[in-house]
Amino acid sequence: MSDFAVNSTWLIFIFLGVLIFCAHLFSAIFSRRRVPDVLFLVAIGIVLGPVLGWLTPDMLGPMGGLFASITLVFILVDSGIDMHIDDLRRYWVGVVQVMFYSFILTMTISALVSHYLAGMEWMSSFLLGSMVGGTGASIVIPMVRQMRVGDRTRTVLTLESAISAVLCIVVALAIMEGFKLGEIRFASIIGNVLASFFMALILGVLGGMIWSGMLQRVRRLQNSMFLTPAFVFVIYGVTEALGYSGAIAALAFGVVLGNSSYFEFSFLRKIYGRRRPRMESLEVNEKSFFKEIVFILKTFFFVYIGISIPFTDSMALLYGLVVAAAIFVGRFILIAFVGRKNTPTDRYIVSIMIPKGLASAVLASMPRQINLIAGRSVIPNAERIECMVYAIIFFSIIICSAFVLLSRKRIIDEEFSLEQEEVYDYE
Repeated sequence: MSDFAVNSTWLIFIFLGVLIFCAHLFSAIFSRRRVPDVLFLVAIGIVLGPVLGWLTPDMLGPMGGLFASITLVFILVDSGIDMHIDDLRRYWVGVVQVMFYSFILTMTISALVSHYLAGMEWMSSFLLGSMVGGTGASIVIPMVRQMRVGDRTRTVLTLESAISAVLCIVVALAIMEGFKLGEIRFASIIGNVLASFFMALILGVLGGMIWSGMLQRVRRLQNSMFLTPAFVFVIYGVTEALGYSGAIAALAFGVVLGNSSYFEFSFLRKIYGRRRPRMESLEVNEKSFFKEIVFILKTFFFVYIGISIPFTDSMALLYGLVVAAAIFVGRFILIAFVGRKNTPTDRYIVSIMIPKGLASAVLASMPRQINLIAGRSVIPNAERIECMVYAIIFFSIIICSAFVLLSRKRIIDEEFSLEQEEVYDYE
């Protein structure tokens, strides 16, 4: 950023205020015209970053990654609060099917394109594929909430985006470890995935139960609204410190707070005293508080994504576009087979909701960092992998947004078709 911009605090305040106003305007446009607000926010980031050079990820330093993680935590907790246990019981099979098949398919397509088109070796190609195998919860969840979809579709997409991030991280880290050791241990990968998921789930549920039982007392304190996010940060940090998925723990924590009546167990007496505690859910004002924070963080997160996209390697951008397009084609084919029981609109929404996000962005920079620490090329094509992953993130958001824009006409056409069928049946 220029010295003028850095030293002019007033300019930063004006920019932040205008950006928040614009975010509300973009959200209104999305609601009315189905033009995704993500596009506008990412475009602002691209203009401020790669185009004008006023902001770069290096200027934000480690605060950029910290901010992205905080955004993810709030989005997952807020999403978990809105979920219902009955929906989770009913749809978990669909979640596993979509997530597993989609991850394998995306990883394979990305590896094939990277190897045969970009000329990367197989291990590097599969490393790139593992980084983009999942979907971005920070992008998928806010977009799905602004669209008219059924509970099944919303639940499947939310859980897929959260759980697939675990797969991305564990598999990518295992492949990078394989580069160091000279071999990939598949048993270790499967074990790490299961441990990361189930242990994080247990920690998140326990944390949610403890906090739900304490809410009655906590609300008596002054300025207690921020204590719930503070406890979430503790749960997330402890889970990550133990080597498990903080994202899954945050989602589980939110599910417990949103379905507290399902978790009233007698053993909690030992924690809270002789009387059985009353498990509390968040009140309306507390839920509204979470949603306001999510809206603000989401706004700045998408701008940060735009700032972070590198445009230095034109060929990597081209390869990233090809990979992103191929992934969407594969997803449409996959959902046509595994989602036949859903309505055409729900199948369409599930097919297009595969933009890449935070997990992919974090993993993209790790091969280059490993090479810098080792002082040699431990992972070949590290710079190309980083540029291609960011390009895939960028183009997947663009393609997803374009399909969302087209979804308005599709939904209207389907509703008209259903009305015609009702008229025909009546006659």
